[in-house]
Amino acid sequence: MTNYPELYVLRHGETEWNAQGRMQGALNSPLTPEGIKQAQRQAEILKSVDLAGFDILSSPQGRAFETAAIALARHVTHLHTDARLREIGVGEWAGRVRSELTENDEFFEGPDGALELYERAPGGEGFDWLETRCTEFLSSLKGPAVLVTHGITSRMIRAIVTGAGRAGVAEIGGGQGVVFHLKKGSQKRLE
Repeated sequence: MTNYPELYVLRHGETEWNAQGRMQGALNSPLTPEGIKQAQRQAEILKSVDLAGFDILSSPQGRAFETAAIALARHVTHLHTDARLREIGVGEWAGRVRSELTENDEFFEGPDGALELYERAPGGEGFDWLETRCTEFLSSLKGPAVLVTHGITSRMIRAIVTGAGRAGVAEIGGGQGVVFHLKKGSQKRLE
């Protein structure tokens, strides 16, 4: 297992499309009032964390950038983005309601939707490319970092760092309004 630097990983707050069960991928929808509260909760979690020496990196997608601005305002004067933190591409299914894409009970519907949909999306990125992108990103880090990203991308990053790999994406868990602390290959959920 590769020894990655210490990380804090945040998922963006709930968006209008999350609430509607829509696939977002490269598209964007604004945070809901609940999503803003979730980002504020992340700010409270990080309030007592010393982030001196940490790089602060966000996906450039609006929902993640807005979450980063709320959650990390106490810690930075500038937010830096990295396109490798964007959400998994869902191709032709971007903007579609997940329930329209499956037969009843065809897939397990977890908090980030049926993960199989992200793998099967026509013209989508798929997990092989996402894993490659996330591994390249993690290998480029020069030191500890705070990452603000998305549901599936966050899962992949954390699965790689903990050594679970792509096979662990479904089991690693997710969540909005929480922070994941990764150090020496282990993960702790901060609430």
